[in-house]
Amino acid sequence: MTDWTKRLAIGLVIPGLLILGGCGGTAAGNSGGMGSSQQASTDSSQPKTMKVGVVLQESHSTGKGIKKFAELVEQKSGGNIKVTPYYAGQLGDEQKMKEAIQAGIQEAGVISPSIIESDLKEFGIFSLPFAFNNEQEAKEIIDGPFGQKLFDMLPQQDIVGLSYFGIGMRDMVNSKHPINTLEDFQGMKIRSMQVQIHLEAYKALGINPQPMPYTEVFTAMETKAIDGAENTLTVIESDKYNEVSKYLSLTDHLYSTMALMVSKKFWDQLSPEEQKILKEAALEARDYQDQEHIVDVKSALEKLQAAGMEINEISPEERKRLQEVVKPVIDQFAKEIGEDLVNELYAELEKVRK
Repeated sequence: MTDWTKRLAIGLVIPGLLILGGCGGTAAGNSGGMGSSQQASTDSSQPKTMKVGVVLQESHSTGKGIKKFAELVEQKSGGNIKVTPYYAGQLGDEQKMKEAIQAGIQEAGVISPSIIESDLKEFGIFSLPFAFNNEQEAKEIIDGPFGQKLFDMLPQQDIVGLSYFGIGMRDMVNSKHPINTLEDFQGMKIRSMQVQIHLEAYKALGINPQPMPYTEVFTAMETKAIDGAENTLTVIESDKYNEVSKYLSLTDHLYSTMALMVSKKFWDQLSPEEQKILKEAALEARDYQDQEHIVDVKSALEKLQAAGMEINEISPEERKRLQEVVKPVIDQFAKEIGEDLVNELYAELEKVRK
């Protein structure tokens, strides 16, 4: 068994954790902490309709997740709540959807934490580089009380958080050489998201970060305007990055997640029983999406290897070295996010790793 294939073994562990997380009373999104439910302002016996949007495709595990959510809500409500999913940005980009949800124009959507960060700086916690060593511990933290603590902040922004949908660890591809050590990053031109902490962390690693629109990345690699890019394995495979880069390094430098969020204006019109239905459906849909995600990641790795990409992992020793290099950047941005919250995250991680 090669080193990178060991990563697939996580898929055997996560399902058990998901089952425990979905049943436990401390799972992210408990009915407590979402603000007091107001008495429904409309007759709860009247059928209600919900639009839920996502920028990802229907075939993506998150697209499958909101489809499952729609099915579960209709089933659990006996048809009294109808949910219509909209995929691939049909309701607009994430910023537009967030604003529509806050205004009560759109009932629900799956939104990235970085979009919420402009309203709640605490959501910048998801942008900390090399915080999570793997997807298993990321899920355990985010789907637990820590993730719920962040959800508890959302009602002040007219949003209610229901559940997190894991998108996966982000890895790096490039056309020059494998990335095994800190020295391998030096001088490489890597596309980055336009997130300040990411740009500063890349610079600390010796990377020359290249912020650019996602739609321009493939062409930029094809023309050698950049040496490489970073993304989740499913995106790397679906966007055919193997055609413009030879090396895939499983750096796992960031964990990406999205959250199923509901308009508080819509939420407050629901009866307590209807709110419970949405919450239960969201947690069940989360677990279903996680299972689909595990399958998709395994398939993506196999396809990328079959396509001829050279795949390598970062050793645990080197990973600790990289974490030390970016620590000053994390300390700098912790002041903006909230030092107590950042310290709490790392304290929770220490517990998970014991």
